[in-house]
Formats: sequence, structure tokens, C-alpha cells
Amino acid sequence: MANSRAQIVRLNEVPTVDCPCGLARRAFADQSTFPGTIHLTDIHRDAKAHFHDKHTEIYVILTCKPDAQIELEGVNYPVSPMTAILIPPGVKHRAIGEMQVLIICNPAFDPADEKF
Repeated sequence: MANSRAQIVRLNEVPTVDCPCGLARRAFADQSTFPGTIHLTDIHRDAKAHFHDKHTEIYVILTCKPDAQIELEGVNYPVSPMTAILIPPGVKHRAIGEMQVLIICNPAFDPADEKF
């Protein structure tokens, strides 16, 4: 549903795309009134460490295994459901373990800003 003021997206129905972390469902990239994007991402165990020059990301852990962690600049931190992590530009990061996260990305996601 969309109108001039609001849009409803069922994230579980957005097509998946491969990403360094697993599979992402990205929404709202086409909205001029919202400066970012939101991603429902299924993290796999083989997530790759990366950083962004321009993007700030907020990871919100929805579900995860008990051993799940987030690696920030080489340091691992345990996470659990409803944990939120703010990741500014330039911070090398990766999720460790299987989890589903909601990622809020500002500005709108650009694959060219994913650096390894």
C-alpha cells in the first residue's frame, strides 16, 4: 500500500539479495521522504567483516542463537534478541553466528559503499 504520505511493506515478502552477511530484504530505497533504507537480514555463520565510508547502520537483533556476537573493530561482543548496535561510518564490523536482524541504514544503502 502506498499513498503520498505513507507506505506499508511486508518485509518478509521483499525479494532477497545476497550480501556479505547472508540474505537481505531491502525496503524504502525509492522513498524521497526517507533518507535511508531498512533491511531484514538473515545472517549466516560466514558473514564477512566490512565497513562503510558513508553509511551509518543500526543493527537490531530480532532472533539469534545463544552464541551470537557482533564484531566491532576486531572485538567481539555478545548479543541477544532486542539488542541494538549503532555502527558509524569507518567501523569494521560483522555479525558472528546465525541471527535475523533489522538494519536501518542512513543514507540509503549503496553497494559501492561496502568495503572489505
